[in-house]
Amino acid sequence: MQTLVEFLGQNKVILFLLLFTRLSGLMAFFPFFSHMRIPMSIKTALVFFMSVFLFPLATLPDINFSVTGIVLALVSELMLGVIAGLMLYIVFAALQMAGMQISFVMGFTMASVIDPQSGTSSPIISTFFTILALVVLLAFNGHHYMIQFMANSLEVLPLGEFYPTHNIWSYLLKAISNMFMFGFILSFPIVGLSLLADIVFGMLMKTMPQFNLLVVGFPIKIMVAFVVMIAVLSSIMFIFKKEFLSAINSLTILF
Repeated sequence: MQTLVEFLGQNKVILFLLLFTRLSGLMAFFPFFSHMRIPMSIKTALVFFMSVFLFPLATLPDINFSVTGIVLALVSELMLGVIAGLMLYIVFAALQMAGMQISFVMGFTMASVIDPQSGTSSPIISTFFTILALVVLLAFNGHHYMIQFMANSLEVLPLGEFYPTHNIWSYLLKAISNMFMFGFILSFPIVGLSLLADIVFGMLMKTMPQFNLLVVGFPIKIMVAFVVMIAVLSSIMFIFKKEFLSAINSLTILF
């Protein structure tokens, strides 16, 4: 019992607390692990067991062991999880933007459903892209890369010593601006052909005034959009995989 008390000293408790906070922040904001459908008890148990397994890799930071120093170290670890999760979630946000634009041209803007990942209401095409992206993420073992990042961060970045530098903010600003561009690029085939269909329907209405656009035109637009979306769906997921792996490699900027 005395050996156990000596092992669970002040330094060890603070070390485990900081490690548990870092893994909790990463799990809470990383894609797939932050899924709303995963019970909180499962997430907590996963973080606890990972903290136990990764405890030998952790080192005690050089901080002031006061209440203020420990609180600042905990805030630093939570900030690491928020920024790392944001860097990866931007890729999913580009897919959601593409789905919103596709839903708009298809007339599915009002057909909103609850996104199971974020728990918010989003257009049905965006939700479909998000669910399919999660399946693709698991197919190429993206969750393994995220767990590997958690383990590597302990060897490179000491606990409680993360601070967002100018390079991190520059990367986030560039990534957010590129998010809109990639969202438009992914949705351009469907949006472009829908606009072309509108031009054709406009010419038909000029030559054939009895042509009913609401009865005939919109079902044709939806059918064309679905056919094109099925044709380019594999390319969209390939671009998603490429951008997600690029975001995973960019996480080293946090160190």
